[in-house]
Amino acid sequence: MNYRHSFHAGNSADVVKHSLLIALVRALQQKPGALTLIDTHAGCGVYDLDGGDARRTGESTQGVLRVFADPNPLLDDYRAAVQAVNVAAEPRFYPGSPRILAQLLRPQDFLILNEKHPDDAYTLRGVMRDTSAAVHERDAYELWLAMLPTRTARGVVVVDPPYEQLDDRERITSTLAAAHRKWAHGVTVIWYPLKDRATHWEWKAQLRKLGIPKMLWVEHWLYDDDQPGIYNGAGLYIVNPPYAFTQALPPLLEALRAVLAPEGHSGEISTDWL
Repeated sequence: MNYRHSFHAGNSADVVKHSLLIALVRALQQKPGALTLIDTHAGCGVYDLDGGDARRTGESTQGVLRVFADPNPLLDDYRAAVQAVNVAAEPRFYPGSPRILAQLLRPQDFLILNEKHPDDAYTLRGVMRDTSAAVHERDAYELWLAMLPTRTARGVVVVDPPYEQLDDRERITSTLAAAHRKWAHGVTVIWYPLKDRATHWEWKAQLRKLGIPKMLWVEHWLYDDDQPGIYNGAGLYIVNPPYAFTQALPPLLEALRAVLAPEGHSGEISTDWL
């Protein structure tokens, strides 16, 4: 699957991923200790929803623009994060994970970003120049391991590849296993698209075999029945989510399901321990 982000910025997957990422970091920040936040596939940082790539798919109309038309207060933190990179009431620009994480930083926290694609890395450095973020241009899986354990006692690693390479799932599985041996208490967030259900079940079985004791999955299926050959939704694996996050999750997931359900479908967001 090719998931070049400029075509999909602000879609339903971004809404779910970034809403949960904000809630996760805020839950961790209930304790005063410093956090190191690492984004292994950072992308460009900000995306133009009026640009040619985004307009070609129009996916933001079924994602972020729906949230901006919905008054549910449970989505206020997400709306505020998007509004922070816009002037008009209706967003034209969409913040990727780097800009959202930068907004969440406290003075004691650190942000490390990585983007291997040279053009995107160049753009990312420009987008992040007003922040304290460190930007790397390395292989994502090599950097993931190299940065562990984090320089602070607690941290979050966000793994969000475009799944352009056939071995992305295998590399995530092997790197996660090695990372857990080095950093068993750390929080890791892995995003993935839901397209081929059989492939997804096989990968879930492989991850289960790692024996990581505290791994949560959240899956957002857009349609009431699978739509063969197309994008059906997205999910997150979250290793070591904090208690405050898991307790607040059910009403947030229901708010997201309701606002993102395609016309004629109820949609489903489910979660459980792997």
